[in-house]
This record gives sequence, C-alpha cells and structure tokens, in this order.
Amino acid sequence: MRLERIAVTGGSGGVGRHVIADLLAHGYDVINIDLVDNPDCETNAIDLRDFSSLAAALDGMDAVVHVAANPVPDIDASTGAERFEGNTVTTYNVMWAAARLGIERVVWASSETVFGFPFDNVAPHYLPVDDLHPLIPQNSYAISKVACEEGARRLHEISGTSFIGLRLSNVLHTAAEHPASYSLVPGYHGDPTSRKFNLWGYIDARDAASAARLGLQATISGAHEVTIAAEDTIMDLTNEQLVEAVFPGVPLAPGTGEHESLLSIEKARRILGYEPLYSWRDQVSSGKLSTSS
Repeated sequence: MRLERIAVTGGSGGVGRHVIADLLAHGYDVINIDLVDNPDCETNAIDLRDFSSLAAALDGMDAVVHVAANPVPDIDASTGAERFEGNTVTTYNVMWAAARLGIERVVWASSETVFGFPFDNVAPHYLPVDDLHPLIPQNSYAISKVACEEGARRLHEISGTSFIGLRLSNVLHTAAEHPASYSLVPGYHGDPTSRKFNLWGYIDARDAASAARLGLQATISGAHEVTIAAEDTIMDLTNEQLVEAVFPGVPLAPGTGEHESLLSIEKARRILGYEPLYSWRDQVSSGKLSTSS
C-alpha cells in the first residue's frame, strides 16, 4: 500500500527542503514540522522536544521523514553534551510518537560519522566501508546517531513500525543554492588529507531527497541502516593513491573502481533501489561551477 500523507521534520533546512520538493513532485501529501516556514507546504511550528505537540501533529500521518538535527561540530564537552541531548531526544520523540500512533514507517537521517569520523584516532578496518563495518563513533554527533539506530531496532520490536536510517554523507548543493558547496571542491584536490575525515565522500542534496522517498517506498520491514553517498569520491586522485597516502595498510577491496565511493552504497542499492544521479564532476568543469539546478 502506498503511503500518502507524509510528515517531514526539518523541512525548511538544506536537506529537508529537497525532501519536501521531491515528495510533492511525486504526488505525496506533505506537511512540514519545523520552527521555520516552508512556503511549499503546510508548516507546523513545533519544537520536537515537545512530545505531546509532536504526537498531535503526527496523528493521521502514514509515515515520517525525520531530517531535523543539529550538525554543528563539537567545541567542548558542554556543547557536545548539549548536542547529544538535543539530537537524541528529538529523534527518540519522533520515533516513539510514530510507534505509539501506529505509523507504518519512519525514514530518518543517520550519518556516515558512525564509522569513525574524523578518522584521527581510528582507521577504517577495510575499504570501501560498508554497512557491516564496525561502528566507531568518535564524537557526540556520531554517538547520538548510534544510540538512535539502536533505539529504532528496539522500537520496531515493540511496535512493528519500520525504520530506515539513512547514513547520509556530507551534503552538497547546487551553485544556485549554496555556492560554497561545490565551488570549494577543486581546492581539496591538492591535499589527499583534506577530506579524509569522511573517506572523501559526499552526497548531492537531490540524491539525499530521492533516497528518503525510496525509503518510504521500499517493501521491507524491520529497522535498517543504509549508507547514502554519491557514486564517486570527491577527489581527483585515484583510490589507490588516496589510501596509500592517508591509510597505508588498510586493505582496499580488489576491483574497487579508481574513483568509486569508499562509502559503499551497495546495501542502499539492494534494499531501496537507490542510484545516485549527481556528481561533483557534473557541477565543476575546468574549475568553474555549473549553474544547473
């Protein structure tokens, strides 16, 4: 059965705007839950820490896409603790409200950071990293995502609601939206360490949005996590060159393409039918930005 009425949390943010636009373009009835208005659909200005108001807003929804979060890096122990509390509590509230209301599915934004970002104190066990790779969270943001992934599994067992956590890579936007996003890419290429913090991964906001829709459409049950990244790395160096320079001794799987993403998207392909459409190579040509959107 097609899920028709979808609530999107954080639907006025960078990813959320694309999620709402994609869902509307595919005929879904969408409401936005955000303290900031989105002119494209109805917006309910609700603080996600207010469980009662959130549950009331979700009542009658078929599914939820939860992309609201605080992504600001840790500055010190206090800010890290505040961010862990905020991200974990709001995600738990969304998941628990959906479970209590009998909502069929929650698609939510987990993160690539669970694998060891920024890889200063740990190294990946192998490359490409896949969704079976051990989780080695190194900061409050990553720890909050691991906690929520486990919470999703427990809540599925309790309620039967299915949860799909999208382990999103670093999100980039078109030139028309955020010129700094793609315009910075050529500057990374002189230093193989410049983007090692997430294994040189990225994802276009439009592909992130389509992954959320595919998560709603997937004919699966349970609680799953899938990595969502572009098909390629953000670097012009080959994977062999990158690994030799930054992670010597870490095995690179035979047959890995020269520029294939080192954040494996094979599980997302298998269970969601996900295929990324956008690459920085389409946005940057001879060092100049494309203005396509």
